[in-house]
Amino acid sequence: MTPNKEYNALSIEVLEGLEPVRKRPGMYIGGTDVHGLHHLVYEIVDNSVDEAMQGFGNRINITIHADDSVSVRDFARGIPTDPHPKMKVSALEVVMTTLHAGGKFDSGAYVQSGGLHGVGASVVNALSEWCRVEVRQKGKVFVQEYERGVAKGPVKPVGKASDTGTLTVFKADPTIFDNIDYEYDTLAQRFREMCYLNKGLMIVFKDERFGKENELTFYFEGGVMSFVRHLNKNRKTVCDPIYIERKVGTSVAEIALQYNDSFSESVFSFANNIHTIDGGAHLTGFRGALTRTLNDYARKSNILKEQDSNLSGDDVREGLTAIVSVRLSNPQFEGQTKGKLNNAEIKNVVEQATSEGLMQYLEENPSDARRIIEKALTAARARDAARKARDVVRKNAGESSTLPGKLADCSERDPARSELYIVEGVSAGGTAKQGRDRRTQAVLPLRGKILNVEKARLDKMLANEEIKALITALGAGIADLWDESRLRYHRVIIMTDADVDGSHIRTLLLTFFFRHMPQLISGGYLYIGMPPLYRVSSGKEEHWVYTDRELDDVLKKMSNKDKVNLQRYKGLGEMNAEQLWSTTMNPETRTIGQVTIEDALVADETFDMLMGNVVAPRKRFIQTHAANVKNLDV
Repeated sequence: MTPNKEYNALSIEVLEGLEPVRKRPGMYIGGTDVHGLHHLVYEIVDNSVDEAMQGFGNRINITIHADDSVSVRDFARGIPTDPHPKMKVSALEVVMTTLHAGGKFDSGAYVQSGGLHGVGASVVNALSEWCRVEVRQKGKVFVQEYERGVAKGPVKPVGKASDTGTLTVFKADPTIFDNIDYEYDTLAQRFREMCYLNKGLMIVFKDERFGKENELTFYFEGGVMSFVRHLNKNRKTVCDPIYIERKVGTSVAEIALQYNDSFSESVFSFANNIHTIDGGAHLTGFRGALTRTLNDYARKSNILKEQDSNLSGDDVREGLTAIVSVRLSNPQFEGQTKGKLNNAEIKNVVEQATSEGLMQYLEENPSDARRIIEKALTAARARDAARKARDVVRKNAGESSTLPGKLADCSERDPARSELYIVEGVSAGGTAKQGRDRRTQAVLPLRGKILNVEKARLDKMLANEEIKALITALGAGIADLWDESRLRYHRVIIMTDADVDGSHIRTLLLTFFFRHMPQLISGGYLYIGMPPLYRVSSGKEEHWVYTDRELDDVLKKMSNKDKVNLQRYKGLGEMNAEQLWSTTMNPETRTIGQVTIEDALVADETFDMLMGNVVAPRKRFIQTHAANVKNLDV
């Protein structure tokens, strides 16, 4: 499209009402894929949860209907329906059709809420093919209907009501979204989390699609303490869950923590029900108070002697599972994603709550207290051994003179243009080295299965030769030593065989990256290579096939079906260098999938269940899902 040469007042387009939302939906819900689709549901449900946070209504009914519409019914106060003094129409119509209109700007209406900008309901309305809202209040049922954000008529009473609350029914606009296909399990996980964070809240979630009705009810009287128990269900615990709650002014801190016998830390923070994945002031306050209180108790009870060094933050957080949830009246988040809480005052609230509550528990439960301190002391001893190995990692990271001998590096020195293939086995590594583009592609072959870091402490992990080679080749360090500016490749591709062993090696690598290099995943640098499963040929006709589903389509299209040669590839070493290049390494023809973390809580549970010490949950998982296994589609 050739731009107009003239640029004047006529070039300036003014979008009115909800037009900006339909024109640029990504600005409001992040995109028009399945995540944006789910965001519509979250916006309406969050409004009902905000009501529950104020003490109005403790039940929410959510249903995905057979026609892909969604209804959310709460039993709270109901959206106001009386005339708005400024807009001269019903307040319900203002809320549903006007951006930045809602009760969350008035501290008297909502002391605490997750929504801050007053765009939730109106955005959902704008991006819906149709929407209908029923409000029960003042003994009447008030209704208004909309099409693509525009009211079809005024708010009107249609009958009597004996209760209060709001029912919102909407159908996402198929002209906006890529497809209207809600993921039941993803939504259920979010609603479960909401009920953990709001003890006493009940959510009933139904799915009426596919000719059958699924229904789940979430209700947790223990709140965040039940949350911690759930996260530790596959782990051997060291102590009982510890629950702390404190209120200071309009701010509330709820904390639950429990130690287990693992070597990893699983601490998750929330502010007004929003998962603050990057932490913030509340998490800083918790961590500082945890370290200080455990050291104070260890000194006071003479477990730590005068000549002993204090326990570090890493020591006291090894094997810790914790939920830090705060509610405050004016949360200040960093960034559009609300990933980090910046309210400085909440740090003191959480610090005080943690110090007082934890010290009280330790003094009342000396046996648990001793087990916790001894676990931290064991971690401290391992930390001393690991320090030397970490110094080696810090010294060697990014220095070409110390790169592992097995690494076939590329000539390109710009990380943005460089990629590293992590290849299973010496044989496949040799083939990959021959077939690669030496300018931009490096190859690191790994011998056998790397250490399962879910079951190993840091010192043992850093002594493993394969892991040391991996850390040194990437150059950016690990965990708190991570320095993204020293990362040598901006595309790291795991390439393993398409068999059980290959899947296991891939899982071991993913476990290592998730636990010790999460920045590699969050930065968008980690990928999984997809070698073909089949080679289908007939005469001069040849097809490389990557999934079983694709195989059926290819076989149907073959011109000479009587003379088809089908070859199943189980290992990378079965291909020669030219074939590996054309199918798996050539950027023009290959298929690779980017590794992302949609939900760190779910990922933490999954890695613990698949790679942890407890066998029974893993066995149940395999037995449950064995019949549903599919080849990875990218």
